[in-house]
Amino acid sequence: MKNQENNRVELMSPAGSYESLQAAIKAGCQSVYFGVEQLNMRARSTNNFKTEDLEHIAGICKEHNVKTYLTLNTVLYDHDISLMKRIIDKAKSSGITALIASDHAVLNYAKKIGMEIHISTQANISNIDTVEFYSSYADVMVLARELSLKQVAEIVRQISSRDLRGPKGNLIEIEIFAHGALCMAISGKCYLSLHSDFASANRGACIQNCRRSYVVSDKETGTEFEVDNEYIMSAKDLCTIGFLDQIMATGVKVLKIEGRGRAADYVHTVTSCYREAIDAWYDGNYSEAKVKEWIERLSTVYNRGFWDGYYLGRTMGEWNNEYGSKSTKKKIYIGRGVKYFDKAGIGEIQLEAHQLFVGDEIIVTGPTTGYIHVVINEMMVNEVSAQMAKKGDVITTPIPEKIRPSDKIYKLTDA
Repeated sequence: MKNQENNRVELMSPAGSYESLQAAIKAGCQSVYFGVEQLNMRARSTNNFKTEDLEHIAGICKEHNVKTYLTLNTVLYDHDISLMKRIIDKAKSSGITALIASDHAVLNYAKKIGMEIHISTQANISNIDTVEFYSSYADVMVLARELSLKQVAEIVRQISSRDLRGPKGNLIEIEIFAHGALCMAISGKCYLSLHSDFASANRGACIQNCRRSYVVSDKETGTEFEVDNEYIMSAKDLCTIGFLDQIMATGVKVLKIEGRGRAADYVHTVTSCYREAIDAWYDGNYSEAKVKEWIERLSTVYNRGFWDGYYLGRTMGEWNNEYGSKSTKKKIYIGRGVKYFDKAGIGEIQLEAHQLFVGDEIIVTGPTTGYIHVVINEMMVNEVSAQMAKKGDVITTPIPEKIRPSDKIYKLTDA
């Protein structure tokens, strides 16, 4: 049975913060990926970890038998080399499972010191010969996002027929993206923000020009046309849960959820849906009814609308028609955790904004707590049973897990 578990497809979740890390673990991921400092593709994010966090992250994940992958996948310049080596040295000494990288300087140094490497999608691997080239460096490779499932399956088949093995002696394993934002450029190699704001997307500093609306001007007449109805460079989010059975049939070994810039509720909801879907496929219970339920849940967190990406060979054109998220739920900050009464299973919350009613849904997020979703079935306000609480009140209510003073409380409402 243990051997069967090891052969199952691995679900990898994003961790841009300790809240998201804990949320991913709670939701059932088998690995997480994250960045530190500025040498990763989310360097612009305020959520990046520091090098000194690596040991703590590794410790948390080992406790839960979750693999840790450090993204070191930007283009590097000469002045980055010393930092790159320092990060890799720290990653190895901290017990991080592997690096996700594409720059040859990273591959070269990691190989020298015996650090496991996964090839990033930034390498744009699109054929079996490229897989063979990278096999001397890596055991796992992320394919280019633009491939169809037919192409993915053929690459997996040829890995087996050619007996292509990585440094550990195992057959090369293939990883693909399963869910999340898609860049308009080939494997994320975009130059728009570099040209407009000298902020290189390939150095993790993308300002997402593609997500905006634009006006087209005729240089000769000065006539301006607003590009109406569609954000013509902003693709909808990839969602594969509706054809997960076809993905599993390709023989890929790792499914990756995009979203290191997303909050803990996003990470928990998406991870839990794909965890259930993968398990259902193995158990023979994957069905259209379940897919419908999963998509409804996925729609409650941040998304730009869903499409199938390039996997099913459809023509491009699934663009957004509005700015921002199409989530069916929105979260409103209402307060913070105060303390938790373990024996009674009661949480105490300080309301700092808005009102809260019996029947409302709340979520709790925090660096140790991760993510908790609760429906308020009963509550005490200032030690008196009540149906409603207002800003300034201290409430107590049953919560199934421990909450902490570092936790933030949000109310969920229909968008």
